[in-house]
Amino acid sequence: MAKSTKKLKLPLVYAPLGWVLSWAAGALGALVFRRTWMALRGEQDAPDALDRDRGWGEVLLAAAVQGAVFAVVRSAVDRTGATAIERSTGVWPVPQKGGRD
Repeated sequence: MAKSTKKLKLPLVYAPLGWVLSWAAGALGALVFRRTWMALRGEQDAPDALDRDRGWGEVLLAAAVQGAVFAVVRSAVDRTGATAIERSTGVWPVPQKGGRD
């Protein structure tokens, strides 16, 4: 009986922690992307979609790299947080199967 109560309350407890983890993933993703772009192109700033002086290829490459980096970092941080919750409570933090997207 206690386990079912724990399963009902855990998503509510995990929500603020999930928000903090998402914020941290965004900050970490930005840092990783800046370093990745510096390694790829040797430039401090990646081109913006509205940067008139950059070509289509450069802008789309930056967007693709940024998307990939953010997806990997977000997944790694989410998975680490969920695994830590499961290890400490014995319950996976989200009741439904499947992804959030």
